[in-house]
Amino acid sequence: MNDPKQPAPGQLNIELPEEIAEGEYSNLAIISHSHSEFVVDFIRLVPNVPKAKVKSRIILTPGHAKRLLKALADNVKKYEAQYGPIEDSDAPPFPPMNFTPMAQA
Repeated sequence: MNDPKQPAPGQLNIELPEEIAEGEYSNLAIISHSHSEFVVDFIRLVPNVPKAKVKSRIILTPGHAKRLLKALADNVKKYEAQYGPIEDSDAPPFPPMNFTPMAQA
């Protein structure tokens, strides 16, 4: 008899801790690479704050980076089929830093 706690053959049991499940918002990603790895830094830019924080760093092998690229492309295609095209504007490469007026005394 199969143990319900054990995944079936060919399946992976993935645990998602509560603090990770909440996620982190990112509106900028910086990608760098070496011969053996890709490093993706997810950053949150906040309006009127001159310093941004890296919220998460993910390190991937080149093979995993290529599979992630394909998976993202596939998901964007499915998203656009369901919700319509994602606008790809000629906006600057990162969000504007002054959404609201600066306070003045």
